Amino acid sequence: MTGTHKDTTITRRRAIAVTGGTVAAGGLAIAGYQSAFADGATAAATGTTATETAAASASAGSSSGTCVLMSSVTEGPYYLDGALVRKNITEGKSGVPLTLRITVQDTTESCAPVAGAAVEIWHCDAWGYYSGYTTANPGGSAPAESEDGSTADDKTYLRGYQVANANGVVKFETIVPGWYTPRTCHIHVKVHTGGEKEDGTYEGGKVNFTGQLFFDDTVAEQIFELEPYSKHTGTWTKLDDDMVYDGGGASSGLLSLKPVHKKDPSKGYKGSITLGIDPDTENTGAGSGGGGGTPPSGTPGDAPSDAPSASASSTDSSS
Repeated sequence: MTGTHKDTTITRRRAIAVTGGTVAAGGLAIAGYQSAFADGATAAATGTTATETAAASASAGSSSGTCVLMSSVTEGPYYLDGALVRKNITEGKSGVPLTLRITVQDTTESCAPVAGAAVEIWHCDAWGYYSGYTTANPGGSAPAESEDGSTADDKTYLRGYQVANANGVVKFETIVPGWYTPRTCHIHVKVHTGGEKEDGTYEGGKVNFTGQLFFDDTVAEQIFELEPYSKHTGTWTKLDDDMVYDGGGASSGLLSLKPVHKKDPSKGYKGSITLGIDPDTENTGAGSGGGGGTPPSGTPGDAPSDAPSASASSTDSSS
């Protein structure tokens, strides 16, 4: 089973023929997704008290690159301007649920939280497709992106901003990404400061950090055996063979991951990391170290001419 969350404020721009098998899988997925974000259910499933869970989360956060200036890398070939400010970026895309907690710290000011920083993330779906580039070949053998049966908007799914609270923290609700040749499982991230929310997105300011977040091979392997990931067959890239990840652990973007249920990876994961940045430095990610990870064929050219629709945004406050 996998998790799915429906966001009815945004709909796919083209009609989709949904097969009976896809519908059945989607029904099972919803239950998994909902359970991933129920704190009470989490405590019961793992046999921990609320205090123990909080302590574990605090421990994970404190070991995830605190006070370390993060390594910047390329933004890759699939960046799009105009992502929406929202907490849940799934738009109904099926996959293993992921609650992602990111803390932004100022490495020049005694690790002070960077309140008001805008954290932007984007990543592929369970079959390796990015919104805005849904015809790019992910490598191996995968169904067409249009066969996923979701209501996701092809220009906006699995992309979004959150603005950090007073503690420098943002949270996203998403899914664990799939893979595409020749890259390992990863999430792209940028940290912006100096701008403001406007018309459902984030405008102005500058980019202080461009990086990528990575998943342990053991976790990725378990997830890729589940539906819908298992429909994408082929050889996926491990961390040691990835062209971007440099083996530096948390300071290089390796996430701290905690399963919602230890014996059932389909229930989802809670991921956390601390991003240490220099707010005075600008880094757009263009021309940075590391390869972009372009798929072997079907490479996209220019970004789509029609920008994402800000009017379809769903804004949420960070917590």
